[in-house]
Amino acid sequence: MQRSTDPIEGIETVKILPGEFYVTRANERIETVLGSCISACVRDPIAGVGGMNHFMLPVDRKLSQNPTELSDANRYGNYAMENLVNALLAIGAKRNRLEFKLFGGGRIMGAMNNIGWYNIGFAFDYVYTEGFNLVSQDIGDIYPRKVLYYPADGRVRVRRLNAMHNRTLAEQENNYIHRIESKPIEGDVELF
Repeated sequence: MQRSTDPIEGIETVKILPGEFYVTRANERIETVLGSCISACVRDPIAGVGGMNHFMLPVDRKLSQNPTELSDANRYGNYAMENLVNALLAIGAKRNRLEFKLFGGGRIMGAMNNIGWYNIGFAFDYVYTEGFNLVSQDIGDIYPRKVLYYPADGRVRVRRLNAMHNRTLAEQENNYIHRIESKPIEGDVELF
């Protein structure tokens, strides 16, 4: 993950990419750029911890019997959500206090226009099935998004990117899909 200090806000910033997640108890900003991908911004406001994930596909249907590498598993929503929640619980969050904010799922890829829709369906199903509190969302439509998340206070800033950025982001997502489809999934997750 890339780290930098924002020159205007003076805040430490962590940039996550598809298949990654990050949790913190520090006053940091987490950011990512989404097309058809989804990011969940999750925090426990009492414990003062929060984090964000970024996943490309909803569920891996060919679950590995001996997963070992988390980054491979996190490309799928079912792993990305569980790993984010488990990491937050490990640093002091309480499950019943977690607040979810969902972003992304834009339809930016012509030939693969349903991926964002499937991601959105998975994300809502996960949040509601697990009984979590969804406090806000900016999902769907045709826009890619840049998401800036401040876990310390729960603030999120979303910038919808114009069509000029769509082609580049769509190409990156398409390349990413082809890479992950050809690579076996590995990872460890505790489902509860």
